[in-house]
Amino acid sequence: QINFVACQLFALFAAFWFRIYLGPSHASSAVRHTFATLFGIYFAVFCFGWYSIHLFVLVMMNYGIMNMASIANIHRYSFVVAMGYLTLCHISRIYIFHYGILTTDFSGPLMIITQKITTLACQLHDGIGRRAEELTAEQNRLAIKTRPSLLEYLSYLLNFMSIIAGPCSNYKDYIAFIEGRHVHMKLLEVNWKQKGYDRLPDPSPTGAVMCKLCITLVSLILFLTLTKNFPVAYIIDNEFLEKTSFLSRLGYLYVVTQAAKPKYYFAWTLADAVNNAAGYGFSGVDERGIFRWDLLSNLNIWNIETATSFKMYIENWNIQTAAWLKRVCYDRAPWYPTALTFILSALWHGIYPGYYFTFLTGILITLAARAIRNNCRRYFLASLPLKIAYDIVTWIVTQLAVCYTVAPFVMLAVEPTIKFYKSMYFHMHILSIL
Repeated sequence: QINFVACQLFALFAAFWFRIYLGPSHASSAVRHTFATLFGIYFAVFCFGWYSIHLFVLVMMNYGIMNMASIANIHRYSFVVAMGYLTLCHISRIYIFHYGILTTDFSGPLMIITQKITTLACQLHDGIGRRAEELTAEQNRLAIKTRPSLLEYLSYLLNFMSIIAGPCSNYKDYIAFIEGRHVHMKLLEVNWKQKGYDRLPDPSPTGAVMCKLCITLVSLILFLTLTKNFPVAYIIDNEFLEKTSFLSRLGYLYVVTQAAKPKYYFAWTLADAVNNAAGYGFSGVDERGIFRWDLLSNLNIWNIETATSFKMYIENWNIQTAAWLKRVCYDRAPWYPTALTFILSALWHGIYPGYYFTFLTGILITLAARAIRNNCRRYFLASLPLKIAYDIVTWIVTQLAVCYTVAPFVMLAVEPTIKFYKSMYFHMHILSIL
């Protein structure tokens, strides 16, 4: 954890330096690619030592696939090899270390690299192996027409901005950033002459970075004060279960889930700030004319905490992973896209049984929530008081449903998960089925 924080803080300073002294106007694309790659490799070795070899082996294996496989099957071979290698590494954690987390846990970066490899392969397949009329608008926009060079490939997968904590981004967006077209492309979507500008503005990420660093600081303080004081394991403590009522257990479950969030808020927001500091992550201008730097944001904290549906919560939590699941699975699944997407998400996270309890429960709750929304919501839109009452009830149910669903994700093993669900009388499973 210390190595992680040290690397990310060093990456933040390197990102500012990269934008100022190795910007597109000061350095060629090749120099920018090389610097980003070498620093990324250094961070990986510094953080994970010899375990970093797994990252480089997977990257080079898939470079061979990308250049030798037929374009019709490139996405399939890349997916099988990347997910297969990641799964073998996950298995080593559960059988060799018996549910332990390595002090040098390289699986996080390996998971991000797996996302990037499969994203690149699918978008390359779309660009070369499929006709434009077969693609959705988004697939058409992101399709890659030529295979990347070795330097471009390594830079995309191993750059210092995302090697440690991500997030996954699209290859075309990353190349546009390195070549200096990233911000310009987004600005051209707005008619600046109508707004009184003689030329395109030059948006600075400094304000966005400072704002995100404030969020990371608050998240760190909350993590150090709350998370340690509200351990998730306490919800299955025998003494706790004997002395508390069902409603009390439900309330404590909400508290411990809230206390577990700050570490994710910290890691993902800091990773976003690193990319922004390098000048990457500009997403355009909103309706109020404000420059937005959320192209790579992994969460929307306000939408998470005020979510009134399971779908809204998921869409705003780990946003880039949700986008990856949609692009490589949901949009391409021949049948049962929702179920297959949840299963892939579980497999990507690892092979701990708790992950599968979480994602299988998530399938059930997603389908139930969809049915309730489609059949009941319209009856509460007739008046404002009814709408407010509906929103309050659905917010409470959504937050409790998420807590109920994610608890096994933290407990990992079968026995504590079953014990937890028994203490909760399997109420969300039963309600969802009904």
